[in-house]
Amino acid sequence: MLFFHGNLESLNKSIFSSTNDAIKLSIELLGTICLWNGIMQIANKTTIINKLTNLLKPIIKILFPEIRKNNQIQKEISMNMIANILGLGNAATPLGLKAMKSMQEENQKKDTLSNSMLVFIVLNTASIQIIPTTVIAIRNSLGSQNPTAIVFGVWIATILAAITGITVAMLLIKKDKK
Repeated sequence: MLFFHGNLESLNKSIFSSTNDAIKLSIELLGTICLWNGIMQIANKTTIINKLTNLLKPIIKILFPEIRKNNQIQKEISMNMIANILGLGNAATPLGLKAMKSMQEENQKKDTLSNSMLVFIVLNTASIQIIPTTVIAIRNSLGSQNPTAIVFGVWIATILAAITGITVAMLLIKKDKK
């Protein structure tokens, strides 16, 4: 609208201000992402991931019965789940892609998602988060007085999304098997 009203100076100020804000936000998020990615890499080199994987194994065995005997895929799914739980969507994405690639290698029908792949997509999309790191970082960078105020709401929303999504996926899987 500013362009059509002949107010190019305001348009230029707006463009440069928005660009500056986007760069600031990107730098702040980059720092958070680097920190948590580093922590995940260190955790992967220690026994912490194995302990967390063992903690998540009962859940993984229920949700992914097709991969019960494949410890590597279980570990990859665990790492993705842990990254999501910590609110590290950017770290969870490559971990999720790695898990999907491994599941695809085990998949008998290469042109169709396996049931485990379907459930994994639903679970990954719901992204249960205990510490919504990225959202907190964004709220903080935008000057929120209480950037962590959304934590309880995030818990409720992500847990309900996961339960609903997994329930529907499991019902569809059972229906498909009939």
